[in-house]
Amino acid sequence: MTTLNTTTEAVSTLECDALILGVDAEGAVIAHPQLPEDVRASVTQTAQALEASGKLGATTVLPGTGTSARRIVLVGLGDGSEGSLRTAAGAASRACGKKPGTVVVALPADGDRAQSAIAEGALLGSYVFTDYKSDAEPEEEQVFTDWIIAGASEAAMARAKVIAGAVAGSRDLTNTPPLDLFPGSFADMAAGYGKQYGCDVKVWDPQMLADQGFGGILGVGMGSSRLPRLVRIEWKPAESKSIVALVGKGITFDTGGISLKPPASMETMKSDMSGAATVLHTVLAAARAELPVTVVGWLCLAENMPSGTAARPSDVLRMYSGKTVEVMNTDAEGRLVMADGLARAIEENPDVVLDIATLTGAQGMALGTRTSGVMGDEEIRAEVIAAADAVAEDMWPMPMPQHLRESIDSKVADIKNIGDPKGGGMLSAAWFLKEFVGDTPWAHLDVARPAFNEGAPYGYTVAGGTGAGLRTLFQFLEARAQA
Repeated sequence: MTTLNTTTEAVSTLECDALILGVDAEGAVIAHPQLPEDVRASVTQTAQALEASGKLGATTVLPGTGTSARRIVLVGLGDGSEGSLRTAAGAASRACGKKPGTVVVALPADGDRAQSAIAEGALLGSYVFTDYKSDAEPEEEQVFTDWIIAGASEAAMARAKVIAGAVAGSRDLTNTPPLDLFPGSFADMAAGYGKQYGCDVKVWDPQMLADQGFGGILGVGMGSSRLPRLVRIEWKPAESKSIVALVGKGITFDTGGISLKPPASMETMKSDMSGAATVLHTVLAAARAELPVTVVGWLCLAENMPSGTAARPSDVLRMYSGKTVEVMNTDAEGRLVMADGLARAIEENPDVVLDIATLTGAQGMALGTRTSGVMGDEEIRAEVIAAADAVAEDMWPMPMPQHLRESIDSKVADIKNIGDPKGGGMLSAAWFLKEFVGDTPWAHLDVARPAFNEGAPYGYTVAGGTGAGLRTLFQFLEARAQA
């Protein structure tokens, strides 16, 4: 539990559990307008004696001698850029321990964006998910961490609360076990959040999906006793400068279906709904920030299970668009639900459609665990990459070679759901999705590995759900609002 505030007082005089200060490459504490020079010099002397590192995210903890803080956390700022400040604040927040009551952050920042980045990093680095811990304190007894960002403007604080809150919300959903998060419960949550933040929500239940021909979503979800849903959530301001559709993959658990995954490959498959979680909370963030952009989110929700009613390899599904798809592998299911969502989204003639999905293992093979792939129309792909760069989120533009389109041709249907098994799986999957967007400007974000951190925490990224892509999507919307 956290609160976020700012202060104009000298940080050395504030009683707190931790005071976070920045360190440069020489191990010297970096000046801050609210840090007295004599205190800075004294802490620098101690830091250099302990060989404190200025490497980005490196932390050193000192006693709070000479200040009113119980301890001082020094963190390397790297090049001091906006992205580095976010990373440093996240690393420092994790070094403050599990239950710091009050933390004062005095990292140098020039302008609202940098101040917001510091606050975002602090909040995201301190994120914890304890909903299923039997020894977790009841909510009314939990200790609040009061984050105080020295010298930050109210505008910067407001922006940080929106963004960090949205990322945390996405992480919460991704970390929730599939026993509790399934298509129906996910749809109910979305409806509740939508009502809370003034968004319009519509839910397609299984009968409506069948009546309207959503063959992709039904084909994936019919093997589970917990049937699929499609959710539309819209933020529509009075004065809108653009209409952006966001489509998210929401496979609440993925066994692979009849094309069953090995057991070890299922261990993190509660995270296969990360795209839908990110879309939901991006729309809610747009509403909280009152962005002058219409944002329509589409959550494509299904559970991919093996059973007597599950789709089989060689089945042919008739999609919402009318195209037929031969299912060659039931573990290539995400693109099937996304295809229906995309086809329905473009019926409303948005200016642009973006989709985000934990779509392919090939993404991780190509780009690793921290860098997402972006494909699609060149102009929109570039716009997404510019948004990612602006918020220091690792994304890389990927090509869509024409010959890979031929690899999804089917002998019995219009197309098949997998391409060349020898390679290029991320790229051929993008070609599959492109079949369902028509002429609408479009880009596809594959966040398969970045969406769930199976390793140790780093920077502001904790273990488990990460909320990958959300800050990029929000920045994309902000840029559209300002254009």
